Amino acid sequence: MRVLKVPVPDELQTLWRGWLAPPRQPFFLTAAEAEAFDLPTIPRAELQMTPEERDTNAVWGIAPEADRVAWLMLAQWKNLGPRLQRGLLTLQIRHNRGNLPRRRDFADLLTDLPQARFLWTPELLTDATLERVVSAGDPPCQKAQVPESVWEAASTRLPRVRELAGTFAPHSGANCFGAVMGAAGISGAESEWMQREPFEAFLQERTRPGGEDDQPGTVLLWRSADGLVQHAAVTLGGGWAFQKASQVWSSPRVVLSVDDLKRAARQRGNRLSRHHLISAL
Repeated sequence: MRVLKVPVPDELQTLWRGWLAPPRQPFFLTAAEAEAFDLPTIPRAELQMTPEERDTNAVWGIAPEADRVAWLMLAQWKNLGPRLQRGLLTLQIRHNRGNLPRRRDFADLLTDLPQARFLWTPELLTDATLERVVSAGDPPCQKAQVPESVWEAASTRLPRVRELAGTFAPHSGANCFGAVMGAAGISGAESEWMQREPFEAFLQERTRPGGEDDQPGTVLLWRSADGLVQHAAVTLGGGWAFQKASQVWSSPRVVLSVDDLKRAARQRGNRLSRHHLISAL
């Protein structure tokens, strides 16, 4: 399977299916909603989730008032019946939980879907639906379009960028900062949820302010008004650049044109600046 023009090993496909259709799923509710549905819940403050559960369900966006969590096994979910299922799904949409696919987005691939919104179950995650889920919202990788001369020129400052470009991380957490550091030769950085402090230390040690978008090794930095770096990418030269868009497991490490990457990374309130790498490890 290839997703966004990136090869996906069989073992990673198996992980993806498990994250999208796990044996149990969380439902976020207010105390009154939990009582109305007569569901056992725990306080959201006590919620413990794996990074993949957090990112699959977009927990960072859950409404604050939904401060109770009900964990339901698949058999429990099925036993609720269509009416209660619809009610719970409506509340999850209202509270901004993720991983709630829409029937209209998959009707051409899956027939007889039960309702406008539904939960993934293992039998629904065919190769075609899995590819569509993970492809949603991200531009495809353009690694194959990069000339050999560009890779060669980039390798002096970015010795691992060709190795990393066009790959998925095997877990959540690996982010844009780690991808840039890994491309610059720091082994293992691409697999970490790299925090701002070590990334800023990397910028201090390995870069200097300024840089040109058509040259290899220009680190593109987007900072918010408070000065905190929010996103990073790095140029390959020849009009190409490398990034990992986010820390979620469905975000691959990709090559895009510099212009396309800057358009994709643009967010209101963030300002773009540049540093250039001064050496490779």
